[in-house]
Amino acid sequence: MLTTNMTGLASVFSHIEFSGRDRILAAVSGGGDSLALLFLLKRFLDSQGGLCSLTVVTVDHGLRPEAGAEAQAVAAVCRRLAVSHRTMRWQGAKPSTGLAAAAREARQALLAEAASAIGTDIVLTGHTADDQAETLAMRLARGGGLGEAGIAPATLHEGATWFLRPLLGIRRQALRDFLRGQGESWFDDPSNVDPRSERARVRQSLTDEEIVRLTEKASVVAREREVLGERAARLIADGGRLAAPGLIELDADTLHSADADVASYTLRILLAAAGGAVHLPAADRATALLASLWEDGTRSSLSRSVAARVGGSLYFHRERRGLPSIGAPDLTAMQGKLWDGRYRIRRWEPVEGLRIGPDGGAAPLSEIEGESGVPRGLARAARAAQPAVWRKERYLGPADEWGVEMEPVAGPWAHLIPCFDLAPARAVLHLLGGAEIPHPPWARHKAARDFTQ
Repeated sequence: MLTTNMTGLASVFSHIEFSGRDRILAAVSGGGDSLALLFLLKRFLDSQGGLCSLTVVTVDHGLRPEAGAEAQAVAAVCRRLAVSHRTMRWQGAKPSTGLAAAAREARQALLAEAASAIGTDIVLTGHTADDQAETLAMRLARGGGLGEAGIAPATLHEGATWFLRPLLGIRRQALRDFLRGQGESWFDDPSNVDPRSERARVRQSLTDEEIVRLTEKASVVAREREVLGERAARLIADGGRLAAPGLIELDADTLHSADADVASYTLRILLAAAGGAVHLPAADRATALLASLWEDGTRSSLSRSVAARVGGSLYFHRERRGLPSIGAPDLTAMQGKLWDGRYRIRRWEPVEGLRIGPDGGAAPLSEIEGESGVPRGLARAARAAQPAVWRKERYLGPADEWGVEMEPVAGPWAHLIPCFDLAPARAVLHLLGGAEIPHPPWARHKAARDFTQ
């Protein structure tokens, strides 16, 4: 149910687990939504006896000359409320295309950096029901799919920082009415009414009835996506294993006996995980590929992955084309970043003349290892796409044997994990030997169903 007035505003934070945290962070731009978040959050924390301290961060993207003055105005409000404030700036050149997406990624990274600096894993943002409806309308115009779940109430950033959106059930007008009642004003970003912006055009076109309909649809699809992910996670846990480095094995009967939607979704997840793809492959292409894998010896590729049927198993590994090779100078900047979308480089001291590149089939056959019964040819094909250390054109060995700490990641969820995708992301990371995903900070939290045992 959407909140369109003050009724219900006081309880929007009651489902968040603040206890056990000394500090939390809120992103406040000075617009009506985020400014209302600040006042509501401060009131809530005060009502709880100062449950934890609040830090506010304003991100200046360097895209509008007035942004600096707006950040100063937010800082003045924070001083009045006795709240700590920090302005963070997006430095460097800005891309000529994809600016909105780049700005969003930069903002998330800066906010996560600020959260880490104050020792918290929580960032609250002011996304509203109107934002949800606008987002869904734009996604529907592009075909919908799983994206019809809309904006997640919580998203895990880089495995460490939870971005929480407690106002997703609140209408924008209700927040502005609240601010007016407090005698507060806010800034209106001119891009919000610029017809060159898709979101601005959608915002101006939606009626109240359409906003209600779209937010309700997002809620329904989000739950459907969560259930589908839970079923896929169970299937991966029951029938999957890492058969050799870079080689995922899944019992074919387990997949083929599942409901069509679950089987297709599971296949998409494993293809993306094996290939390190940013997005899941299209559902129709995955369904067609699944139909082609009934017979022993069949093989196909999709989403940078090779899928093969051998006996009673399906195998997935990264195909050999398009694999990256990174030399020592660039590796300094790669710390904490991804190699091939499959591994995060946690630590390596770059050495002049050495590089990380794919094995490429250089490893001696005697070194190719796999679990019992794994076809040697597939294990070798998978090994060829694994990270290795080279000195110029001389193969030295697997990256992990040369001091490179690389952590497996879960394909499309390498950077961001929406809360409705936690089950499949956990299942994939457990399969690959990746890091454990923390539970979202919900109050009265009940441990999520565990699909790793």
